[in-house]
Amino acid sequence: MIMENQTLAKLGNINEPYLGKTLKELDALSFADKLMTITLPYPAKGNEAAISQAIRQIIGEDSHSQIAFEYQIRPSARVSAEQPGLANIKNIIAVSSAKGGVGKSTVTANLALALQAEGAKVGVLDADLYGPSQAKMFGIDDLRPEINGDKIKPIKAHGIEIATIANHITREYTPLIWRGAQLDSALKTLLFNTEWPELDYLVIDMPPGTGDVQLTISQQIPVSGAVVVSTPQEIALLDAKKGLKMFHQVDVPVLGVVENMNMFICPKCGHEEHIFGHDGAQLMSLQYMVNFLGSLPLDKRIQEETDSGKPTVMAEPESKIALNFREIARKVASALYIQDSQAPVVPQTEEQLKAQSSNQKTIQWNI
Repeated sequence: MIMENQTLAKLGNINEPYLGKTLKELDALSFADKLMTITLPYPAKGNEAAISQAIRQIIGEDSHSQIAFEYQIRPSARVSAEQPGLANIKNIIAVSSAKGGVGKSTVTANLALALQAEGAKVGVLDADLYGPSQAKMFGIDDLRPEINGDKIKPIKAHGIEIATIANHITREYTPLIWRGAQLDSALKTLLFNTEWPELDYLVIDMPPGTGDVQLTISQQIPVSGAVVVSTPQEIALLDAKKGLKMFHQVDVPVLGVVENMNMFICPKCGHEEHIFGHDGAQLMSLQYMVNFLGSLPLDKRIQEETDSGKPTVMAEPESKIALNFREIARKVASALYIQDSQAPVVPQTEEQLKAQSSNQKTIQWNI
């Protein structure tokens, strides 16, 4: 493809909105015959139309040039390929609320599906061991994983690779009466002994609170970044702030805050009501200088679709709610790239890796 220097300069000056850089600065443009390829470092299929339109305005709508997009998602400097069990995982995202009942697990499931819809390979680790819900939400609660020796094969649903203790429990109402050491062992088994395929992102559904499991995830698992979920309600925000501060204290970057249940929209008359207040999470993000990733409504369809094993992003991919989740996914992925580019982490030493992997005994699933 032959283009004038002036045209090339205009193409290079097109801004990529989520990264705040031009296509030239990202070295995103390449040409071959009549094919123009845009290569971005994070998944952004939902933004392809806008970038394509900007390109067409420069090269002309009648141009025979084809435009293609590729996504080259690089591994986080926090995740070492030398870490046992994590060789195929590029980035680990923890989704936390520090409080139950705010829709964290629902956000986790839909965020994973949204990242996949944007062009990434995604897995989910259900770390909420006392209240695992990802199996139900992905419709795999009746399945059992294949176990070979001390290796567990994740269960695939809707294209997402999933590891959850729920698939090892004989009955869904069986309680886990475990102390901290058993929880720690079970969590490490689920993460390090699962045979994860190549993943761009592993999304961890964190348990509520700031106890043993949260500290294990924050301190012993190389989390690339965290997403904090809250409702606008003040009591929920108090706990969300604790979770946010916990990540700061253990040096885990916070990628942003999601405000769930921001507004109830009456399905009959369309009246909008802020049942739990509004914009509290957005104000919290300003207070702590972290990204505000977006708001999600209190909508009966979200509950019905997750309960049926087909979360909204999969059940209604063109709905406003699904598109909101995809917008949040792009913000999360781009924020992860930006923070990793600005403050690269020195890879862990062999001694540190050995220390992390020590005592990772495989727990027996006799429950």
